[in-house]
Amino acid sequence: MSAIVRVRNLSRVFDVSKPWLNRVIERLPKARLRAVDDVSFEIEENACYALVGESGSGKSTIGKMVVGLLPPSQGSVEVMGVDLATEPEGERRVEVRANLQMIFQDPYASLNPRWKVRDIVAEPAVAQGKATDGLAEALLEKVGLSAVDAGKYPHEFSGGQRQRICIARALAGEPKVIICDEPTSALDVSVQSQVLNLMSDLRADLGLSYLFISHDLTVVRHMADTIGVLYLGALIEEAPRDRLFEDPKHPYTQMLFEAAPKMDAFGREIDPPKGEIPNPIDPPSGCPFHPRCPIAVDRCSVDRPELRWIGSTRVACHLAE
Repeated sequence: MSAIVRVRNLSRVFDVSKPWLNRVIERLPKARLRAVDDVSFEIEENACYALVGESGSGKSTIGKMVVGLLPPSQGSVEVMGVDLATEPEGERRVEVRANLQMIFQDPYASLNPRWKVRDIVAEPAVAQGKATDGLAEALLEKVGLSAVDAGKYPHEFSGGQRQRICIARALAGEPKVIICDEPTSALDVSVQSQVLNLMSDLRADLGLSYLFISHDLTVVRHMADTIGVLYLGALIEEAPRDRLFEDPKHPYTQMLFEAAPKMDAFGREIDPPKGEIPNPIDPPSGCPFHPRCPIAVDRCSVDRPELRWIGSTRVACHLAE
């Protein structure tokens, strides 16, 4: 299979400095936060690529850059061979942009409370100039709701039903790539499974490709083909799903798996993760994980490890073997 999305050396820096006058009075330099740091990966056609990591690791920022809501500071995102950040206005740009949709984390905040569901779901098709007669009703039935629901408002639905409406809206433009930003984190566990199964079925039926952003390893294991692990904005490990769960190479990935809930380990005692996530405005030298790493050596605090292949895994760790 060929890659439908190619992310190359992607970085994003935010200026988080105090106002100019405060900096002059307090003699402070500019403060820059590197939210995403030189990330590269590919999403194959009809595949699900998952990004996992702790809060603040840059997952959502990457998702917004892939869909075009944020411009990258460095690097590129190619969708269907087109870099939207540099492609001039024209039919090719419009075509590629129409093949991208996003499902947001909070299903209620991303729905216009003044619009009926019919208008919300059909909005992407309206923006593309497509016919919308009966479209909302058909898509609502496809995601497990009723055609009658098209005449209701978002506040009349539960959280799981609202997320189904968001999925229906994402499908209205007939996209090829959907960025899913924590699409089930606000839902109950029983509702999560329903929404995830729905997304898996839609992917199989419609040939969709997903960039799936989550901090929940059980959700990722259910959905992903390939998993990338982020720490402090950098991609530190990437592997096929089964390989990553069977043999995680990076100490941070191992720490995530150890801390994850397990059905067969009730009452188990584990050591809590050591240390805290470093300040992204002033990150540590060398490997970003070395202040918390249980196997770190002197080299780790000086030399930043490059992503390298060990079998079918890409890992950024001097001691991965």
